[in-house]
Amino acid sequence: MYVSANPNRDRRPSTVSFPVPVSLFWLILFSFALPAEAQFSKGADVGWLQQMEATGYVFYDSSGSEKECLQILKDHGINTVRLRVWVNPSSDRINGHCSKEEVVSMAVRAQNMGMRIMIDFHYSDSWADPAKQTKPAAWATHNFSQLLNDVYDHTFDVLTALKTSGVTPEWVQTGNEIIWGMLWPDGSTSNWPQLAQLLNKGYDAVKAVDSSIKVIVHIDQGNDNFRCRTFYDNARDHHVRYDVIGLSYYPYWLGSDYTVTINQLGANLADLASRYGKEVMIVEVGGDYTLVQNTYDMLVAVINKVSAVPEHKGTGVIYWEPEGEKSWSGYQLSCWGLDKKPTPALKAFLTWPAGIDKIKGHSGLNIFPNPASGGYLNIDLNNLTDSSIISIFDITGKLIKEQKVTDPSRASIDINLLPGMYMINVENGHQKTAGKLLVN
Repeated sequence: MYVSANPNRDRRPSTVSFPVPVSLFWLILFSFALPAEAQFSKGADVGWLQQMEATGYVFYDSSGSEKECLQILKDHGINTVRLRVWVNPSSDRINGHCSKEEVVSMAVRAQNMGMRIMIDFHYSDSWADPAKQTKPAAWATHNFSQLLNDVYDHTFDVLTALKTSGVTPEWVQTGNEIIWGMLWPDGSTSNWPQLAQLLNKGYDAVKAVDSSIKVIVHIDQGNDNFRCRTFYDNARDHHVRYDVIGLSYYPYWLGSDYTVTINQLGANLADLASRYGKEVMIVEVGGDYTLVQNTYDMLVAVINKVSAVPEHKGTGVIYWEPEGEKSWSGYQLSCWGLDKKPTPALKAFLTWPAGIDKIKGHSGLNIFPNPASGGYLNIDLNNLTDSSIISIFDITGKLIKEQKVTDPSRASIDINLLPGMYMINVENGHQKTAGKLLVN
């Protein structure tokens, strides 16, 4: 997705703080990592990243240190990279690039950092979304039979290039937000038999490269059950082959706060997984970068709704261009501040189901008093040379307090926490340490 919008708010909270839920099962949560949790995908679409770097854009982590963008994302719990691919794109920095060669380069780079890979075929020379599904210029005069071959050949070509470079994507999208079809007019939903053939050609090409790759069919407005049922019922009735239902969810573009539609999203995810027997993912989500607390809360809620889908069929949440900072991209829904640092909202990806698993095992902090009962909490920082970011998480991995400290030897934090278990994480440049705190 790409939509440009002007900012109309300038409120940017510097800290995150809200009530803490307490569970009787914290010992279990801190002691075990469920297999399903390890498989949950927390992702970022980073199609702009190469061009941001090419124009000299420099990224900083939350402590203000210059750092490679993918590493910053990884430090925030991101384990998946989504990359769009266009057929013959222009050189426009915002609306172009994302060629086969560029996608291969970025996929190799992300995989070398331990990231899982998703490839998003737009089947266009630029943006494809519900408002436009324009054929690539090279395909514009082709008849339908030729279009079928075009889809197969292009999909096979890109994926073969990836595999030759050592990357086999875990997922491939055959089309982007195709609620009204793709490759208009031939593949419009007004002609479902033809749309089904185009989708199946993409599926066949993916499986010809590697049968283990999961094929995603992706539409927008993931909270709208009627809209989704209408589309996927037609896909089923026309024998479309795919493995995963991919949805977008943007409360910003729906024109209301996420609290209005989040329960609809959860119910729809569960219904689709049951009705069609498919895994479901939110492959695009985003919130206003100026509304840090609201975006953080929305992301946590979305992750929780996806992870709550029965039978572990909710398998991931991917932010659309968190690094696409407004001054460079013109995009309002990034997760990056004008200071070139990620906003605290991005820390939502440290939340359950992978937050506890992420920081478990990095225990090394001397926290006292522990157990604590309120007042000041002291943390031995082992004479770290730079300023540190102290983050306190509840038992689900949800961030509840954050504070920057400059004393290299010790941090003192005024705590006001309900009884329960907490995880404290210290980030200092490239170094991370964590410890557990019990509040009586």
